[in-house]
Amino acid sequence: MKYVALLRGINVGGRNMIKMEMLRATLGSLGFENVKSYINSGNLIFETAKTVDNELAERIHDAIKKDFDFDISVMVRSMDEIVGLIENNPFVGQFENDKDLHIIFLREFLSEDQEAILQTHNSENEKIAVRGREIFYLLRISIIDSVLGKGFIDKKLKIPATARNWRTVKKITEI
Repeated sequence: MKYVALLRGINVGGRNMIKMEMLRATLGSLGFENVKSYINSGNLIFETAKTVDNELAERIHDAIKKDFDFDISVMVRSMDEIVGLIENNPFVGQFENDKDLHIIFLREFLSEDQEAILQTHNSENEKIAVRGREIFYLLRISIIDSVLGKGFIDKKLKIPATARNWRTVKKITEI
């Protein structure tokens, strides 16, 4: 089965620097097959027997900790789940630039309280739609000025997460 591992904070701002070749080798050492990467920020596609994605995420996390001494969050989704996100985009036709739409991948589902807190920031400039363990986030302002850019997910919701723009999500399915 084909999976996608989304690593948080790899090769961003000069921190947690890992060459993709080395990262692919680490995943290969776990027995994963056909390991590929997309851009330099921790997007990995691989094949393995059908497994619970959080178990895969934990194995990848532990291998990165062992091989590189980085304690980073890892989210794993099946490729079918990624394709489903694209097919069920709640903001179809509401944006022109693929960099305006982001998907935030969460380790777990939001509680009702967490979702209520998040929805208080839903506005014309920052549209939010929660779908399972993902948050679709449409920005009509700069990401730097947004709640997302200010670390809201980490600081207020306190849940492991990583974000990708729409272009990256679509590209992952083409690899």
